Amino acid sequence: MHAVDAIINKRMVKTESPISMGALFLDAGKISVGDAERIIVLQKQKGIRFGEAAKALGLITDDDIQEALSQQFDFPFLAASEENFSRELIAAYQPFSAQVEALRALRGQLMLRWFLDAHKTLALVSPRQGEGRSNIAANLAIVFSQLGERTLLIDADLRQPQQHALFKLHNVYGLSDVLAGRADLTGVTRIPGFRDLSVLPAGTVPPNPVELISRGLKTCLHQLRSQFDVILIDTPSAEQGIDAQIIASHCGGALLVARQHKTRLNDLQLLKEALQDTGSQCVGAVLTDF
Repeated sequence: MHAVDAIINKRMVKTESPISMGALFLDAGKISVGDAERIIVLQKQKGIRFGEAAKALGLITDDDIQEALSQQFDFPFLAASEENFSRELIAAYQPFSAQVEALRALRGQLMLRWFLDAHKTLALVSPRQGEGRSNIAANLAIVFSQLGERTLLIDADLRQPQQHALFKLHNVYGLSDVLAGRADLTGVTRIPGFRDLSVLPAGTVPPNPVELISRGLKTCLHQLRSQFDVILIDTPSAEQGIDAQIIASHCGGALLVARQHKTRLNDLQLLKEALQDTGSQCVGAVLTDF
C-alpha cells in the first residue's frame, strides 16, 4: 500500500497544469500584456471564451485559435503560413477538412482490422501511376502520428520516389542505401512539428530495385518493428514491376489505392489476386477523388 501511495504522490507532483490560451498567445508574440488585460475585461463583460474575446477585438484570427487549441490538446498541425512541407499534405495543413475526416475514418478501420493485432507493417499499392498512392501514404502516416502512434513512413518506391519531395527532405541516404549496405538506419528522419512521425526516404535510385528489395527488406523491417507501432510503406505501381508484390509479401498485408474515373476495375482485381498469390492479405481499398 505504501509503495502504491508513493508512486501516486510522485506522479501528482509531476503533473503540470495545462497552458492557458492567453499564455500561448503571449509566448508566440501574438498579443501583449496590455492586450491580455483588454481581452479579459471583454471576456468578463460578454461571458465568452478568451479566444472569442481576442478575436472580437481583432487581435487574433481563427487560425491562431486553432493553433493554440492544437497545443492544448496535443494535436499537432501546421499553420497555413508555414512552408515546411508540400501543400499536398492536407493532414498537416487542413486537419479539419472533409478529406482528412475521411483519412481518420480509414485510420480507424485499419486500427480495428489490421493494426489491432500483432501486425505493424502495411504496404500501399496501386495498379498504375498517378492514382494517389504516395499522397495517401503520406497523409495517412500523419493522421496515425496525430493519434499518438509511433509512425514510420518508408518510401520503398526505388524507381520514382515521392516522399522526400512531399516532406522536403534531402534525399541523400535512404532505404536503397540501407539495403545495399551503404548506410544504416540512421537515415530514418524524425519529422519536426509532429509528435511521433518519422520517414525513411528511398535514397539513391538504384539500377536493381527488385534485387535490393528481395534480399534485404525483410531484415530491415524486422529491425524497425521494435521501434514503431505503425509502419506504412509506399511502393511502385504494379505496372512498373513486381516490387509491390514482394514488399507486400514481407508486410503480410496491403491496402489497395485506386483513383476514381481512372483505375480500371479489372486492373484492381488482377492486382488483388497477384498479392494474394504471394501470401499477402488485402486489408481493403481506398478510392481517391482529386
